[in-house]
Amino acid sequence: MKANLVGQKAPDFMLQDDQGAVFDSKTLHGTWRIIFFYSRHGSPTCKRGCLTFKEQHDLFASAGCSIVGIGPGSAEGLASFKATLGDLPFPLLADPERVVGQQFNVPMHVGQFPAKSSFLIGPDNTIRYVYDWLFRPRRHVARILSDISSVTGDA
Repeated sequence: MKANLVGQKAPDFMLQDDQGAVFDSKTLHGTWRIIFFYSRHGSPTCKRGCLTFKEQHDLFASAGCSIVGIGPGSAEGLASFKATLGDLPFPLLADPERVVGQQFNVPMHVGQFPAKSSFLIGPDNTIRYVYDWLFRPRRHVARILSDISSVTGDA
């Protein structure tokens, strides 16, 4: 279960981003960050989730918290998806084999698509909170912001 990861060190990973560059999660050590997983590039809920993180990006940034999205498929597919959303102020990373999703214990939804999940990770690289967002991206992001505020005193 994902909840069992609370209090554990977050897995380090390297994935290709939407620009084709390699993203190393170790570059975020020492900072607060949200790692969120979404299930499909074209689904309305995944679009709303990404756009909600985009809308609230300034609040995350004011709390010193970075955002990284991880999705299925190729870097080219990510780039196309990101283009439909406008300019996202955070990277989207390709996890085509679900290696990182499995490291974070993100289950498959209906046996086909990775569940939509988020992880709040502290500067010490410890997973502080785990979230399932299903079909309520706005509530999901608001809850994360509330939790960030409680642990950092910001937002």
